[in-house]
Amino acid sequence: MDYQTFTRTAAERAGLPEPTVERVEHATLRTLGDRISGGEAKDLAAQLPGPLKDDLQTVPEEAEPFDVDEFIRRVAERGHVAPEEARTGAVAVLTTVREAVTPGEFDDVLSQLPQEYRELVGPWA
Repeated sequence: MDYQTFTRTAAERAGLPEPTVERVEHATLRTLGDRISGGEAKDLAAQLPGPLKDDLQTVPEEAEPFDVDEFIRRVAERGHVAPEEARTGAVAVLTTVREAVTPGEFDDVLSQLPQEYRELVGPWA
């Protein structure tokens, strides 16, 4: 999936303008990078469109543990959006990531997240 298709798909899912979703995409991936290991972030980045790869390239190896509320707070702050837009946008972005990468890769990402993150990524198979 190319970057333009990724952004358009996430924007349609979120019901937000594409410029807003672009900010939320980058904020969501940077925040996800904080939450998963550096190795996993690099594996995920390898399957994402070019402009999104950078958000996962300089991730520390150790994942930082934080809950969903902190995840959304960070997305809102980084994306310069309200918490409601951050949540809606993050769900749309993570759903689009699921479609853009192989199922095995997405499963690897999910395996590093606590069950409470299910609300952001939907049920995993």
